[in-house]
Amino acid sequence: YRSRLRTALKSVRAAIAGGKSAEVKSSLGETVSLIDKMAGKGIIHDNAAGRYKSRLAKRLSAAK
Repeated sequence: YRSRLRTALKSVRAAIAGGKSAEVKSSLGETVSLIDKMAGKGIIHDNAAGRYKSRLAKRLSAAK
């Protein structure tokens, strides 16, 4: 699960940096879902999950 999370985060960050808005929208939803699932299972802490989601949203808004 951690490996899937890291890969998903990298792909979203790359899409944001590349300005690929269609790719960002699809991968962002999947990544946020994965983050929530991991927090629910106790693999990552709830605050860490919130931090990941917040930082992704912050990058997305800064890129627009």
